[in-house]
Order: sequence, then structure tokens, then C-alpha cells
Amino acid sequence: MTAPLHPPPSTHKATASPAPAFLARRGLWAIFGATFFELVGYFMLLPLLLLRLKDDGVSTSLAGLFAASGWVGIFMITPFASAITQRLGRRPTLWLSALIPVIATTGFLLTDALPAWFLFEFVAGAASGLRWVLAEAVVAEFAPPHQRGRMVGLFETMVGTTFVIGPALLALVGPQSPLALWLVLASLFLGLLWSLAIPPLPIAADAHSARVGLRGVWHALRAHPLIMAVGFVGGFFESGLTSILPLYGLALGLGVTAAALLVSASGLGSALMMLPAGMAADRLALRPYGGGARRARLTIMRACALITLAATALIPFVAGTPWLAAAVAFLWGGAGGSLYTLAMIDIGSREEGITLVNSTAVLVLSYTLGGVLAPALGAAMLDWAPVLGFPALLLAVAGPGWWWLRRATAAHAGQHALRSDPP
Repeated sequence: MTAPLHPPPSTHKATASPAPAFLARRGLWAIFGATFFELVGYFMLLPLLLLRLKDDGVSTSLAGLFAASGWVGIFMITPFASAITQRLGRRPTLWLSALIPVIATTGFLLTDALPAWFLFEFVAGAASGLRWVLAEAVVAEFAPPHQRGRMVGLFETMVGTTFVIGPALLALVGPQSPLALWLVLASLFLGLLWSLAIPPLPIAADAHSARVGLRGVWHALRAHPLIMAVGFVGGFFESGLTSILPLYGLALGLGVTAAALLVSASGLGSALMMLPAGMAADRLALRPYGGGARRARLTIMRACALITLAATALIPFVAGTPWLAAAVAFLWGGAGGSLYTLAMIDIGSREEGITLVNSTAVLVLSYTLGGVLAPALGAAMLDWAPVLGFPALLLAVAGPGWWWLRRATAAHAGQHALRSDPP
């Protein structure tokens, strides 16, 4: 890995002193490792606890509420990630986000009381949300400017692997094994140790001046409406549709196994396309045509939005050739994940410090909103109008996303041409 450099100072604000190259490199490695082990443990923990609740005779609806409590924690903490970071500092906040899941998992080992389990799952989810926002912001800020796409793409790909590795480890050990919860705790503890290896980070230049909390989130939303819309489309097609792909497969007449494998197709697309998308953003940014890095990112985002649109347009042909459903799922997952990755690269290239944490929080919220609305609305359409309603819903999301990005790319090119014209 090339030694990361601190982003260049912007023209409108002071910049904190950069960390030495070896400390910046160590910091990125530590954040990668800590996030990997924490998420592997978390994605082992939730299915393990759900299975144990069902074995204890808890109703499906109550078990679903338990699973939702972790997401409630993420939703509630995300708008305040910048305020916590401003108060504690980036390094201590990363430590805190690693320590809380260890404490919560210890609580699961010590008691079987259901109200306590709800509390532990809520705080574990909140800690994961804090890690999600802050780790992505720090990686985007401290990656080398010429390799930011590569680093962010690699980080997103690594995060995607934890969705597979965590449940796979649980299946290997067995959810009924008494060692399963101890394995979760060990993984989370490794995440804590890696977090302690994060070196001191430079004090953010806007540590005392940036808007935080709900005011900061609102300011970031107004500053980057296009990027937040891109995050919504990414969450809709990558995270949201993935959760209902088995239902879509069954509606097509696929068998249970084939329908379930559509989820794997979407995950494979996400894992394989995010890193190349980030690397393409780095490479195109070096080309001499007008607009530079910003135009390169917008161009690739527009291409990804077009892929979601084209894949959705294939839905009428899927009914006659069910094998095509896997290809469509692959494209949805890959393009959706790439949109989120490129949006993170974009804000990381233009902001830093607490302001970047605010923008990352809004991106996470918009991505999560897309992930929540897609299964809710998509399932309703599959039940009500699978032939027309379901593709119409998807087109209503993909179409405006592509159109908005197309306009933004043209507008950016026009602005760059005006600045380049001689007086």
C-alpha cells in the first residue's frame, strides 16, 4: 500500500497538519483491520441471537422487532456522529465504537433476560453506526488523493465480504454451539485491539467551528443534494432489492434454492464492481479532458445509474428466460454498490474533518433510507402488480437518478469551459 498523504488544503479553510506518512499508513491499516473484525463479529451476532430466540419460543414478530432494534440504533446515532466526534475526537470515538459491542456481547453471555437483550442489541447497533460513519470518513480523508478511489473501493469491498464471512463462520461453528457467542466476542475483541493501534490523528481543522448534530446534517444535505440522491439510489438497488430478491425469484416461478441464489448474485456484483469503479475514478481523473476528477466521478456515477436503468428494462424479458434474473441481480448489486462508493469518494475529495463526518452521516442515512424503502415498496408491488407495478417502481428510482446525474455532468462541463475561456 502506498503511503497515504493528507489531502491538500482547500481554498476556503485552514487544514490541520498532516500525519507522518508511516503513521497515516498505519492508521489506514488499523481502521481496515478494526472494521473488518468488528463487522464479522456483528454479522455473526445477529443471526445467532435470532436463532436462539426462536429456539426459546419467541414469536417471529417479536424476533423481528429485536432485529430491527439494531437498525434503530444506527438511525438514531448517525445524525449525531459529528457531535460525538467533535466532543471526543476522531481516535477516541473509534475506540468507543469498538468497545461498546464488546460490552454488549458480554451482556448477552451473562443474561437471558429479553429486555436486556433488546438494550444490548440497540447499543451494539448504535456503535456499529458510529463506526460506519467515522471509519468511512477517515479512510476517504487520509487516503492519497491520487489513490482515494482505490482505497475507498477496497474498503467498501472489504466491508461487503463481512456480510458473507460472518454468517459463514456461524454456520461452520453451528448456532447451537456454546462456542458461537464466544467466537463473536473474540472477533469483536480483535476489532478493539486493532482500534487501539490507530495512531494519533491530526486535529481536524474545523474541530471547533463545524456545525454538528441535526444542524450539521441539514447543512450537509443542502450542500450535496445530488450526492445524497445517488446514495439513495445505491441503497435502493444494492441493499434494499437484495432483501426481496428471493420473493422476486419465487414470483418468476424459480425454485426456492434458485430464488435464494439471486441474493448471492447481487452480493457478487457488489463485491466485484466497487473496487474497479473506484480505480476507474482515479484513472480517469488523470486524463487531460476538461473537468478533471469531479467530472470523472460524475461520468462513472452516470454510467452506474444507466446500468441500473438498463438492467431494470430487462425485467419484461426475465419472465421468459428466468436465468436472466441472476444477471439482472448482479448488475443491480454492482451498480448500486458502486454508486455509494463513488459518492463517498466525491465528498471525501472535497471535504475533511468534522464537515466530512457530517456529509458521510447524511450519505449513510440516504443509503439506509433507500435500503428500507426498496423492500417495503417492492414487496407490495410484487404482491399487487408484479408484471407492471414492480418494474415501474424500479424505473421511477433509476430513471430520475440517471437524468439528474446526466444534467450534473453537463452543467459541470459547462462551468469548467467558462472558467477555462480567456477573458
